[in-house]
Amino acid sequence: MTRPMIAAMFGMAVMGSALGSMSVAAADESTLTIFNWADYLPQDVVDEFEAKHHVRVVQNYYNSNAEMLAKLQSGGDHQYDLAFPSDYFVPRLIKAGLVQPLDGARLTNRSHLLADFRNPSYDPDESYSVPYQWGATGIAYNADALPDLPPDWHALFDPKANPTHPFALLKGDGQFTLSTACAYLDKGYDCIGREDWLAAAKVVGPTLKRANYVGFVGATAALDQLARGVIDVGVVYNGDFARKQVEDPESFRNIRFFIPREGSQRWVDAMVIPAHAPHPELAAAFMNYLLTPEVAARVSNANFYSTPVADAVPLLKPALRDSVATPDEQQRKRLAYTPSLDGQQLQFVQQLWTELRSR
Repeated sequence: MTRPMIAAMFGMAVMGSALGSMSVAAADESTLTIFNWADYLPQDVVDEFEAKHHVRVVQNYYNSNAEMLAKLQSGGDHQYDLAFPSDYFVPRLIKAGLVQPLDGARLTNRSHLLADFRNPSYDPDESYSVPYQWGATGIAYNADALPDLPPDWHALFDPKANPTHPFALLKGDGQFTLSTACAYLDKGYDCIGREDWLAAAKVVGPTLKRANYVGFVGATAALDQLARGVIDVGVVYNGDFARKQVEDPESFRNIRFFIPREGSQRWVDAMVIPAHAPHPELAAAFMNYLLTPEVAARVSNANFYSTPVADAVPLLKPALRDSVATPDEQQRKRLAYTPSLDGQQLQFVQQLWTELRSR
């Protein structure tokens, strides 16, 4: 995610739950060590796996994909058994030799996946990753303040669509912002190439200078600001919006969400096994366990993000079966993965973004 999607509240804190005497293996063989976003694995799901497999699960947390990558590069690929990178980071990990091929025979529950999540562009042969949770990035807005806001990227980039009401862009990721401007220009969210990125920059640059632009705001913070009336338009993740609707319906009764009709981001947080994981077989067992429909539904019911497991969808809470929380087939057709960049492409986008931010 790009999940950029869950805030890590506990830094590098360690959480573990153990069953002590229930372990039937040697101590160093009975611990599954996970590197993950905070608050992303429901504790009851972890507890059940520990009981079934007579093991202990320990989690370390990271705040960003970049932090995860740096840790794996500095020896974490020997320390952790399982990590949860966002989709566009999977090819970077593969190219860097930081993840190992999966044993497909141990992942029998892949058969439960929606067709959309088989052979994804970021891992076309399904050799290195398994999807865990997914979602869509869209626009939330105050329907009282902007009842006629167009359901597309014009809501952000066209001054005529919103000449005066305060709005924010999503914090942090230059490629994401340029990609949304590409979509606005009908070049597709998954645009690639200097010509398209330069055209997108010509849209983003003036947007950053508009009087009603308030700055870059994180997705969860944008929802809080919408509820308080600080902004009237912001970029958010569908799962976060669905959660807020359930938890605080009064504050969000006039807040609406849409996936822009020109297309937007489909993000996936995947599961991978580091190259020198101490317990790869146990990690594969945990992957397969999380793909069990009943378990996958419990994960989504706790996180409010979508499950890629088709047979889990009927088991979701009613609020999560809504098309906001779980986009329907037509909505999914408008979504694209963020292309994974490296080398000169990545350097060009980073330099372009730095120039836009400094003007």
